[in-house]
Amino acid sequence: MGFEVIKALHLIFIITWFAGLFYIVRLFIYQTEALARPEAERKILAPQLALMASRLWYIITWPSAILTLIFGYWVLSFRWGYLQEEFMWVKLALVGLLYLYHGCNHLLFMELQKGIVRWNSTQLRIWNELATLLLFAIVFLIVLKNTLHMAWGIAALIGLGLVLMLGIRMYKKIRNQ
Repeated sequence: MGFEVIKALHLIFIITWFAGLFYIVRLFIYQTEALARPEAERKILAPQLALMASRLWYIITWPSAILTLIFGYWVLSFRWGYLQEEFMWVKLALVGLLYLYHGCNHLLFMELQKGIVRWNSTQLRIWNELATLLLFAIVFLIVLKNTLHMAWGIAALIGLGLVLMLGIRMYKKIRNQ
């Protein structure tokens, strides 16, 4: 396989992985809310949401995470020189955080599959935005290939985080009216 095909596959699996990460936490929110419903509703909603989460997690999200890693390594094998660049080490650290986020989501998934609720829906909404912040950081870093202006990038991410938090608070206020 040529470099461009491998790179395309890497990008496709990044996209499907992020889609899974974004949606799984949404399902966690719905599961958490369903488990707080009256018994009749809970009996219908909880099993369906657990099934949806299981299929998403094991059929899309986990395979995408693994294939992203495989194709990412393969892409890097064509460009070992990037390991001499600071931006690549920062990017790899951010990707490491993304895999840590994925692992934490797996723990949440396992708990919710057992009906254990540790986080409320607002906490999960905030948690969901961590993937957004990592996505922005990784994409901008890999496209710009520059850590010289890292302070500006960090400031922009903090700003984005604040905007996302404000959006979550506004949504909660509107939803509770």
